[in-house]
Amino acid sequence: MEGAKHPLELGTTVSIGSSTHTVARRAGTDARPLIRLAAVGDPRSLRGELLLVEDELAEGEWLAGDLIGRAVPGHGHVVRVLDGPSCSLLELEDGTLVPFISDAISSIDRNQILINEGFLG
Repeated sequence: MEGAKHPLELGTTVSIGSSTHTVARRAGTDARPLIRLAAVGDPRSLRGELLLVEDELAEGEWLAGDLIGRAVPGHGHVVRVLDGPSCSLLELEDGTLVPFISDAISSIDRNQILINEGFLG
């Protein structure tokens, strides 16, 4: 495994495609961990597949899917999150694109996202 961004400790649950697996054995280094997944007889069938690990989000971190549908007063709701070259963009119902950066976003709570209208011009 290359480019690991998670320690992949013993017992960690990972998702590959539509199935979940548990790390049954771990060796290697943090930069290049070697893992064995429980109930996987032939690991060659998983070669090249994306391995996802659910992790706790830090304060101020959001999953893109959690932002979709949130109200943005004066602009409707977030309809999708786009990946831009330097940051993510929130596409709003009225067509406005808001960069997902602290200068453009005043606050986020469970129900709404407040944007800095002055930043948008």
